Amino acid sequence: MNTILITGANGQLGNEIRALSSQFSIFNFLFTDYEELDIRNYDAVESFFLNQTIDYIVNCAAYTNVDKAETDYENALNINSNAVKHLASVSKKRNIPLIHISTDYVFDGNQDFPYKETDRVNPSSAYGKTKLLGEIEASKAYKCIIIRTSWLYSSFGHNFVKTMIRLGSEKNEINVVSDQTGSPTYAKDLAEGILNILIKSTSDSYGFKEGIYHFSNEGSCSWYEFALEIMKNKNLNCKVNPIQTIDYPTPAKRPKYSLLDKTKFKTSFNFEIRNWKEAFLDCLNEIK
Repeated sequence: MNTILITGANGQLGNEIRALSSQFSIFNFLFTDYEELDIRNYDAVESFFLNQTIDYIVNCAAYTNVDKAETDYENALNINSNAVKHLASVSKKRNIPLIHISTDYVFDGNQDFPYKETDRVNPSSAYGKTKLLGEIEASKAYKCIIIRTSWLYSSFGHNFVKTMIRLGSEKNEINVVSDQTGSPTYAKDLAEGILNILIKSTSDSYGFKEGIYHFSNEGSCSWYEFALEIMKNKNLNCKVNPIQTIDYPTPAKRPKYSLLDKTKFKTSFNFEIRNWKEAFLDCLNEIK
């Protein structure tokens, strides 16, 4: 039985993998967060792998506070890059394939058609820069799959959906940015995509298909349109006003356009991806 190490297990994605893990009895899962395994500490990582037999690493750990990263760069760098370096080093030493999760923020968002894996990266925020450095470190692993995703939300943790539900319950009206376009990604769908990769990777005829892949739910919207959908489906009488990015200044610059082209993921792993609206309704049922 293959043992899968999940780092960052208490985050949105880690929790979704945990919730699905009982359906994948062919694997033995090791769920760790920094209490059990501090991946920022190389000695701790080395020691952990000495005492465990790991067949695959899935790194869900990340510093995701985009605005705070502008002033807390060292911490963001430690988690998003240095920790990845430690995992990649152990991966190479012990011949363990690594699946690493990255972000649409590695792009500047200046184009107006979906980003392919081969498009030029040019992060415009501290968070994006640390995640790109993490990709570079991950690529040094024994074998590596990097999955870039966008606008992640879940029934677990803090995210845009839960914030909108809270604000919609407390306020009569809110302002939401309408000139940033992307695709919301239900972390459960991404978790299913990762588990699908693991199943295929353990097949002798399939193997571990190294490379960079993009994954988000299908379709696109602005944050404003996403907020409208949340209010409508939660029956919240809160007016949502569309505003421009310039009217809502934040410490970190957000990509204006971050739609990802998922063709490579879908064809490489023979995986169907749902439309974001369908996935979102599933998540709302979980939140209830």
